[in-house]
Amino acid sequence: MDAFFEKIYEFSGRFIKSEKAMAFIRKVFSREIIMYLLFGFLTTVVNLTVYHLFNLWTDVLISNVIAWIAAVVFAYLTNKLFVFDSKSWAPALVIREALSFAAARLLTLGIEELGLFIMITKLRLDLSLNTPVISGKMIVKIILSVIVIILNYVFSKVIVFKNKRKSIDKTQEK
Repeated sequence: MDAFFEKIYEFSGRFIKSEKAMAFIRKVFSREIIMYLLFGFLTTVVNLTVYHLFNLWTDVLISNVIAWIAAVVFAYLTNKLFVFDSKSWAPALVIREALSFAAARLLTLGIEELGLFIMITKLRLDLSLNTPVISGKMIVKIILSVIVIILNYVFSKVIVFKNKRKSIDKTQEK
């Protein structure tokens, strides 16, 4: 996968001659960010699909919790393996990662639940956002999902999968 990104950078370098611009492109369009966006999008699809299905039978907040559980399991596995390259399955590491991942996701679940409660139950924004194609509740859910994706990346990068970066930094120092 890294070779793929190197080819993209090489191709971009043919058109962009500024080293500063290329450094910016390498940072903004890094493998990690692109993979996080891809799997963040897929996690959001899992979340929205499960939310929609359960929302047909139960309350908005309950549907959101069930969707959250499905999305967190999917996100942990994809973030571990494909985004942050944490390949170790050592039990102590997996337990630490899984617990900190779930704790960070619980925090963003709380933010999302509060947002849903305020925007739908209190402000009734879902009524003014209704369209013939998509419900106002789903629009509110999508808006909050964008906020949650950003927060989840920051938490995963800074807290959950930080040990991988430390070991890479130590390797590079030698």
